[in-house]
Amino acid sequence: MAKRSAQQTSLFATPRWMEEELAQQGLHRIAGIDEAGRGPLAGPVVAAAVLLPPSCDLPELDDSKRLTEAIRRTLFDQIHQQALAIGVGVVDAPEIDQRNILQATFHAMSLALDHLCRLLPDPPQIVLIDGNKTFPHTLPCKAVIKGDQLCQNVAAASIIAKVLRDQIMDAMHPLYPLYGFDKHKGYPSPAHKLALAQHGPSPLHRLSFRGVLSPDTNAESSDADTDLPL
Repeated sequence: MAKRSAQQTSLFATPRWMEEELAQQGLHRIAGIDEAGRGPLAGPVVAAAVLLPPSCDLPELDDSKRLTEAIRRTLFDQIHQQALAIGVGVVDAPEIDQRNILQATFHAMSLALDHLCRLLPDPPQIVLIDGNKTFPHTLPCKAVIKGDQLCQNVAAASIIAKVLRDQIMDAMHPLYPLYGFDKHKGYPSPAHKLALAQHGPSPLHRLSFRGVLSPDTNAESSDADTDLPL
């Protein structure tokens, strides 16, 4: 087994991560939650909840949006190997239309956290959520703006959610090849908008989103997944 460097022995050893401060307060079972897929015109919103051990070897860990696809996929496997537990929540397009994207995102996060808790002998002591709002839960939750850059568990959750959602959209491409979901993953790219204009929406499309049916009659925004407030 390769010997770890001093920098790789523990991510808590760097002041970059919020978990170090929380550990000094006696909080060691720290879960992180993030989502992928708020902005696309099609496909689900996917949330992940991750609880990493205090000592782990993920030197490239970062916000998924700041990583290449190849590094995300490598970290996806490494996180699965090292995490104490991973929970996932998926909410599909019809439910997004029914709930609205904000409430659908909260629901996906809640499902992911409940899944995580079922896999653990003891629940997390605190749950860190990317964004500026939390959702109701029996566990203590804390919203962290830019949490996917400040909290290692949130960063890990952002990678799990992003890679899993990309895999879902890749799997949908053979079923709906006219839309190019394997390329844009449902985001409003020019090619995606052109396909919508030519073929209309598929069952994967969010009919309540602006640009899917008509720019004038759809209420939801289709902004990309930057660090939008929840």
